[in-house]
Formats: sequence, C-alpha cells, structure tokens
Amino acid sequence: MKKILVLFAHPKFEKSRANAALVDKIINKEGVTFHDLYERYPDFNIDVEVEKKLLLEHDIIVWHHPFYWYSCPPLMKQWIDMVLEFGWAYGPNGNALQGKKSLNVITTGGSRAVYCETGTNSFSVNEFLRPFEQTANLCGMLYFPPFAVMGTHKVGKGILDNYANQYDKLLDLLQQNMAVTDVKGFYFLNDIPQLNT
Repeated sequence: MKKILVLFAHPKFEKSRANAALVDKIINKEGVTFHDLYERYPDFNIDVEVEKKLLLEHDIIVWHHPFYWYSCPPLMKQWIDMVLEFGWAYGPNGNALQGKKSLNVITTGGSRAVYCETGTNSFSVNEFLRPFEQTANLCGMLYFPPFAVMGTHKVGKGILDNYANQYDKLLDLLQQNMAVTDVKGFYFLNDIPQLNT
C-alpha cells in the first residue's frame, strides 16, 4: 500500500466546516499521515530535517489547504521555500522526490462559476495552482489535478459529507496506484467517475 503524507495548513481550522468534514474522514486512515503544519509549527520555525524525513517516508504528497488570496496560507509557502532545498529536491543531485505523486486538496469560498475567464476571479483554479504544478515538475514529481471543495459558504452538511467520502475514496485510489494518465482530461479529481459511484 502506498503511503500518503497530507500536509495540512489552515490558520483558522477551528472555524472551517468544510475542512473539518474532510479531515475527520481521513485523519485516522490506514497508510495516511496527517501533518497539521499550524499545529506543529505555530511559531513558523520549521524543522527542515524532520520534514525531509517525512517526505522520504511517503509515496504521495497532498498539499491540503484553503485557497488564500489565490494561493496557500503563508506557513505552507514557507514550508515549500525552506524544505524543498536546492541539491535535495531539485537541481544537481536533487532527486529526493523523484517519481512521488503530488496534488492539491483545496477549499474555496467562491463557486466554480467565479473561477474562470468570465468569472469575477478571471482565472481558473488550475491556473492559480500553476506554482504548485511547476514545483512538482521541478522536483520530478507526478502532479495530479486538484480535488476542490468550492462554494463552501453555501454548502450544506450533506454535500460536505459527500465531498468527505470522495476524498476518502480518492486516497484509496492513490494508495492503489492510480496514475496521472488515469485522470487525463479531468479538470478536478472530484469529477472522475470512480468518486461518483
């Protein structure tokens, strides 16, 4: 079974219904390490060697976070800046993450309709996530489309429970060796048939 590292970053987790539903579903899942960055590093003093060890011990890296100003919360950005070092994660001899799978699991207040060329945000979620995609590419990782829970301010409990079940199934599929080619053409992982049966 593939081992999954969920790097979770939410500075106001206690106020997030959507993330609470997602996390509650997968936090004790076999083969999944749930790593809450704000819980672990409230002072932003990241232990780079501990984080590198965690990355080496896992096959799949999930960046799970709310969409903050079209990106991630600041601690996750600091984690990327500090942990993915030149000569280790990329560059000459920087192949520690080569072949590992990666993806974003995000929550947004805005609906799908506002994340497009004609929407109020002018660009798609996938376009805003390009820095993550390129980070994965630079590190030799296999980058999947995002899993996104959108319009969270208006989503009821039943719909949140459905998203949580989809997230759980997605991690099962990743553990069973789902490949990037299996989801080619899908904008969001939420849309793959295996999560909607």
